[in-house]
Amino acid sequence: MSDIVIKVENLAKRYRLGHKDKKADTLAGQIANTLKSPWENFKRLRQLNRFGEDDESVFWALKDITFEVKQGEVLGIIGKNGAGKSTLLKILSQISEPTSGRIEIHGRVASLLEVGTGFHPELSGRENIFMNGTLLGMTRKEIELKLEEIVDFSGVEKFIDTPVKFYSSGMKVRLGFSVAAHLEPEILIIDEVLAVGDYEFQKKCLGKMEDVAGNGRTVLFVSHNLQAVTSLTKKAIVLEKGGIIYSGDTSNGVTAYLNSERNEKLDFESSKKSGILKVKLKTSEPNYVHKFGCEMSIEITVDLPTSLVNPAIAYQIFDEYENAIIHELFIGSEMNFTRSGNYLTVRSELNDFKLYPGSYSLKVHFADNFTKNKIDTVSNVCPFKVEIMGEIRDYYWQQGAAKFVADGKWFVK
Repeated sequence: MSDIVIKVENLAKRYRLGHKDKKADTLAGQIANTLKSPWENFKRLRQLNRFGEDDESVFWALKDITFEVKQGEVLGIIGKNGAGKSTLLKILSQISEPTSGRIEIHGRVASLLEVGTGFHPELSGRENIFMNGTLLGMTRKEIELKLEEIVDFSGVEKFIDTPVKFYSSGMKVRLGFSVAAHLEPEILIIDEVLAVGDYEFQKKCLGKMEDVAGNGRTVLFVSHNLQAVTSLTKKAIVLEKGGIIYSGDTSNGVTAYLNSERNEKLDFESSKKSGILKVKLKTSEPNYVHKFGCEMSIEITVDLPTSLVNPAIAYQIFDEYENAIIHELFIGSEMNFTRSGNYLTVRSELNDFKLYPGSYSLKVHFADNFTKNKIDTVSNVCPFKVEIMGEIRDYYWQQGAAKFVADGKWFVK
């Protein structure tokens, strides 16, 4: 027997973008439109069934999606907003039908795609637990055995007999996740709903998903929290404009996703209306590579508003999982800043720069330090890689050890 529980082949989903009908301004015009409406509706239906390649009203949410998921795998699905992640999960959850392609799913599926998915607002939390369990094919006795555990995990025991329509969004997602995870589906599909819960509940959810996967059940996990995706999954697919641009191990998938988001130049210039913001990064090696331990410089130029007397310029260096590693700040009042002209250029020099090997990028902020108003912010610019060159002991750089080497002093007593 095959251990493949989800098989997707050449999946596609197509939508037609709506057209707004013109409304008549006069009574005579409205009567004429009423008389024409049967014929107009017939023509509109015929047009809706025609999908030309050059038709601008046709939008492909998914196109040529193919992948497989094995039993017990936890698959991360990564992509920016509009990439097709939610559309894919709705099709796999049988909420929406594909335009073309083939799907095989072996096992019961529990989905949590948005707050309150599958809940009837007029029923209480307890009644919704039994309804969801029944839909998953469980008996009343099986649900009763899980009921106390579900309610305890969700933290909504005080309101379990209250109609769900009176729940807050946080309460709905807590109960929804608890129901989906505890009613023992073979396949658990989770979209970016955990962002609604608080930090402690998110930790509980991630721990529960690890338990679910450890028990041989399959999890599909969509999240913009790349650290959570990395810690929970070993395999990922990256979606962009409705297609898969990467399928493989999660670490390389995160890198592929971030690279698709970044401005691939060491020089960057903002095009925002707030004015010019330029960033120039100087690495020690060509092709965006920086040698561990060498000096790095970052030059930032901003367009100064006439009223600005105390500028603040900051940058952060982020790793491939979007964790901020280093933060540097320039404040005009602390640097004997005197205004001369319409532009200000500052340079930050990082001597003996000891970032661990990996992929990094910059986030740059420009603000009025007097009023605390932000003027401009740019993210994921000037990407670079740090590499080891020369005779440096390899055991320093075991994966997960750290991100930055401290420049401390050692003494022998």
